[in-house]
Amino acid sequence: MPGNKVSKQKPCHHCKSRPASAPPDTSTIHYEKFWLYRHCSSVQQRDRQAQKAGQLFSGLLAMNVVFLGSAFISSMIFNHVAITLADVWILLSILKVLCLCWIIYYLLGTSRQPHAVLYRDSHAGPIWIRGSVLLFASFSILLNVFQIGYSAILIQCKSRVEIVFPSIEIFFILTQAFFLWHHSKDCIQVQHNFTRCGLMLTIATNLLLWLLAVTNDTIHVEIESQLREVEQRFEGKAPFSHPYLCNETASCTCPNTTICKVFQKGYILLYPFNTEYCLVCCSVLYVMWKNVGRRISDHHVPHIKPRFRLQGVVFGPLLGTIAVIIGICVFMMYQIQATSSVPSRQAFVIYYSYYIVLLPLMSVGAVIGTIIHALEKKELDTLKNPTRSLDVILLMGAALGQIGMSYFSIVAIVATDPRDLLNSLILSHSVLLIFQSITQNVFIIDGLHRQPFMPPDKEEEMKEGQNHEAYDQRGVNMLELGQEMRKVSLSYIHSYSHLSWKRRALREISFFLVLCNIILWVMPTFGAHPVFENGLEKSFYGYSTWFAIVNFGLPLGVFYRMHSVGGLLEVYITA
Repeated sequence: MPGNKVSKQKPCHHCKSRPASAPPDTSTIHYEKFWLYRHCSSVQQRDRQAQKAGQLFSGLLAMNVVFLGSAFISSMIFNHVAITLADVWILLSILKVLCLCWIIYYLLGTSRQPHAVLYRDSHAGPIWIRGSVLLFASFSILLNVFQIGYSAILIQCKSRVEIVFPSIEIFFILTQAFFLWHHSKDCIQVQHNFTRCGLMLTIATNLLLWLLAVTNDTIHVEIESQLREVEQRFEGKAPFSHPYLCNETASCTCPNTTICKVFQKGYILLYPFNTEYCLVCCSVLYVMWKNVGRRISDHHVPHIKPRFRLQGVVFGPLLGTIAVIIGICVFMMYQIQATSSVPSRQAFVIYYSYYIVLLPLMSVGAVIGTIIHALEKKELDTLKNPTRSLDVILLMGAALGQIGMSYFSIVAIVATDPRDLLNSLILSHSVLLIFQSITQNVFIIDGLHRQPFMPPDKEEEMKEGQNHEAYDQRGVNMLELGQEMRKVSLSYIHSYSHLSWKRRALREISFFLVLCNIILWVMPTFGAHPVFENGLEKSFYGYSTWFAIVNFGLPLGVFYRMHSVGGLLEVYITA
């Protein structure tokens, strides 16, 4: 037998170091595999070096593309005569066409080669991420349809590029969403360098689209220009102008037609979804880039896949639903009062009061959850997981948006009048928001690094499955083994339905935080921006400076809430 032949070979130096009394390892059946690894270590080293070189080269490609696009966008902002918005659109259209060519080649060529996709990362592209891609892609397509309609109505003062660019954008969004939905879990094993470069080019393009979206707010400024022009006509002043807009903006006004108003309002309403779509695509593409050439061993594949169930939770969904309902009422009241010609001070008081009540509850829940994690005697999951590593980076990075805006607000309030009622509410809101973001990040990151909950009976079931060959060698009857596994499964179902208080508390807290983050995502996404509308920070820092701070911080804050929902769902499921 082959096993006997192998046993006659001279023992390796590793085997000599093991005591003779040590029990034989069951893994000795894989001698040939171990022999290959010992004698081909240089091949492995060359493979790792080639992987690092490919990642370095593709990273440099993305860095140069991002720097080039950033230079174009910055030039458009600071020197809008030499570099116009149309020039930026042309550059981005070229990049999108290149990305489309690579994606189509990957779909029709690379992924269909023999042995191209031998492994799939079970952690990459969870259903909530791919669902978010489809949701935001749908809204982004509708956004571009509204932009095409808006530009077509004002074609006499709009460039034709403003119609061509959204058309290319629609095709790019459709193709990219299809690609990410079907191939986000791929660990491609062929054409490594070309695939890495294609992924990094697509990531750089999405980053530039996000950067353009948060720095260029043309339609918003056009509407503000029209409103100020009407006001200043009554005062006998010159009309308002903005550096993003050309001199003929005043004549490029939306006519008093229903269809034009629908396109205009729809564009403004759907505008935040496009920024979220770009960021979500970047995160999924980055995980695919890390998985290029990755070989997943058996111990990396999860033996169980926990599913989302509402079993054993009551107070978390109840309190979270109450928070969502109250938040929707506060949001509607704020939208009605704050968007009027004369914003009501009461609307800001109610809005910030809601946050001041909700944020401490969320912080307390996160702290309690972190303490429960510390009390648990569970090992940390230390296996290599690119998806989890990216989740941690995104949580920490995206939180900087709202934390940064909060610190700017604190400085502005302390330097002016912190004793005023509204100012004190804004100050409390900023401090609580910083604390809540930090505590929630600690809770989520700690939960993501915990092993999934597995009752003792389930562990025994897994051990029996893993030692299946050993049972056969010992002559155990297969019928008896099946009966024993059936008993273990019934015991597992019974124990699962009776969660321990720690498990139940973690699930209650996670679900409550999920619903709270959903309402805190909905409110700024659909137009509640008191940080810009209350006028305090805008008057302290100036319009242009505060506009730039909000345009960078607010999309990151919205993305943080959405990404926190995904992380909290992972914590809930594994609990």
